[in-house]
Amino acid sequence: VAEEDLPAKLINGGIAGIVGVTCVFPIDLAKTRLQNQRQGQQVYKSMVDCLIKTVRSEGYFGMYRGAAVNLTLVTPEKAIKMAANDFFRCHLSKDGRGLTVFREMLAGCAAGMCQVIITTPMEMLKIQLQDAGRLAAQQRKPGIIPPNRLVTTNVVLSRSYNVVPNTSPRAVSATQIARELLHSQGIQGLYKGLGATLLRDVPFSIVYFPLFANLNKLGKPSPDAAAPFYWSFISGCVAGSTAAVAVNPCDVVKTRLQSLSKGANEETYSGIIDCFSKVMKREGPSAFLKGAGCRALVIAPLFGIVQVMYFIGVGEFIMSQSSLKLISD
Repeated sequence: VAEEDLPAKLINGGIAGIVGVTCVFPIDLAKTRLQNQRQGQQVYKSMVDCLIKTVRSEGYFGMYRGAAVNLTLVTPEKAIKMAANDFFRCHLSKDGRGLTVFREMLAGCAAGMCQVIITTPMEMLKIQLQDAGRLAAQQRKPGIIPPNRLVTTNVVLSRSYNVVPNTSPRAVSATQIARELLHSQGIQGLYKGLGATLLRDVPFSIVYFPLFANLNKLGKPSPDAAAPFYWSFISGCVAGSTAAVAVNPCDVVKTRLQSLSKGANEETYSGIIDCFSKVMKREGPSAFLKGAGCRALVIAPLFGIVQVMYFIGVGEFIMSQSSLKLISD
């Protein structure tokens, strides 16, 4: 990738992230809440049931709880991921010839490692906001949590989430959570679950980028021509959903580790291995597929939109317009 192309690619990734997140955020909220449910404490039966109950108890905008932090940070996250992949693909290609699948996977791996700088704190804050409604609903549901067990395992968020019967939880913002985490734990507080995020995002990128490149190649009328935009969208959707389902066990572990507030009888985890073993022992292998359908529905259109933005070249258009303006001035 030429250096002059980098700003355009960053713009494409950013716009695609904002459009995609706005479209699919409610499904992502359902995914987080379903993944955090334990056996015998189910508040939601399915994705649709979760969304219906969320709208009833929290209103329409309850489905977008945590969206502000996602919309703010998804621009740099997606921009870094796509630009880094292009950068590494360019440097790994030999004499302008096509990349081998191994080199494509290597480029994806490097891109996944770059994006976690933004992804980890973004997911950390988003999950607290998304899961607050589940905890409140769990406390309202009779028979799940006795009044004497209405506690939270994390003192950082106790003021925000620890509610008593017949009262509603006080609203909390991402800024408040970030401030309290930084004050009590320092910068590492925002990067809790970094290992699990790497474990999810690096394999995701290793699967997604080579799969997309090869699927997209099938739609090209000739080796030098670009694939039609609808083919790029379909390729992005298929590659995204495949990679999402493949790494879903890691996503479940990441969600559990990053959830600071717990309901009563919900265990805490000391790390990735501890979380894997406890979930396997207490909930069985099927627990690692919780939210897989939701995640596929989130990722498929998100990456389809990303690829269409790249195809249309919105960033290139904006950069050319700004260049023309500078020339005319």
